[in-house]
Amino acid sequence: MYRLTCVIAVACSLLGAAAHAQQYPDKPVTMIVPFVPGGSSDITARSVTPGLSRLLGQTFVVENKPGANSAIGAQALSRATADGYTMMVGSIGTFAINEALYKNLSYNPSKDFIYLTQAVRNPNLLVAPPDFPASTVAELVDYARKNPDRVSYASSGTGSSDHLSAVLFRQRTHTTGVDVPYKGGGAAIADLIGGQVNVSFQNLGAVLNHVKAGKLKALAVTGDTRVPGLPDVPTLAEAGIADMVVYSWQGFAVPAGTPAPVVKKLSEALRATLRDPQVARTFETQGFEVVANTPEEFTKFQQGEVRRWKDVIRQANIELQ
Repeated sequence: MYRLTCVIAVACSLLGAAAHAQQYPDKPVTMIVPFVPGGSSDITARSVTPGLSRLLGQTFVVENKPGANSAIGAQALSRATADGYTMMVGSIGTFAINEALYKNLSYNPSKDFIYLTQAVRNPNLLVAPPDFPASTVAELVDYARKNPDRVSYASSGTGSSDHLSAVLFRQRTHTTGVDVPYKGGGAAIADLIGGQVNVSFQNLGAVLNHVKAGKLKALAVTGDTRVPGLPDVPTLAEAGIADMVVYSWQGFAVPAGTPAPVVKKLSEALRATLRDPQVARTFETQGFEVVANTPEEFTKFQQGEVRRWKDVIRQANIELQ
């Protein structure tokens, strides 16, 4: 009798989940962005919401919850009801770096979320002011070895993709330098152009126009291929730096426990929207490359990123509270 009751309970649960998925969504969906408006995650969110609304027949409302290097918004997602009506678009920091960087993180990227799709990615550019003595990676490495702890690396903040790219670069080249963190990429780029700092690994989209205008010079790109807008700029691998392919990326997630049929419906709608030619062109103009992979592919990638940055951060002895 007990076994029969359990079977009936499971069957009812599955039928309930299936019915929920068929009806989903029947009310507006909140899309958390754990950063201020105007950044990469915000752009990603607002680029896909019209397509999601068309495909799923409901409004998707972007809600910015900035603070604590995206932890406030991510914590809100982790505590949200797992019904598909709260989702989030986050960055490499939100979903990978923070897990290794913070001793007392208020959420767990590897346990608290189900990953829907890695939306977009873009590489960083290693850039310097035009009058900096080094114009190639080899020259930078040589200069850094001859001037230990003299080369200053600007970044948008401790633990950011551009900061950890610099840390990884120094680890791979066995050189030293001084990290100069700013409160955001704009301030870092301004001082870089002004010559107050020497070099930086900045997001492609943030510095591409400055390079084209001659305000900065590009030494290398951190992606696995050269970028179309700068065909003469080599990858780090081409410049002789092995095992240093770095992308900044954005992806979508829902709370752990969200029913599988809802996850499938959301993921398929997101990937269809991201692959829409008009949406893809919008991303391309911002320097993004559309990825649009499956939940399984994104989860595997996210776990690899966590392991990778844990190694980098541990070796550099970086830890934040």
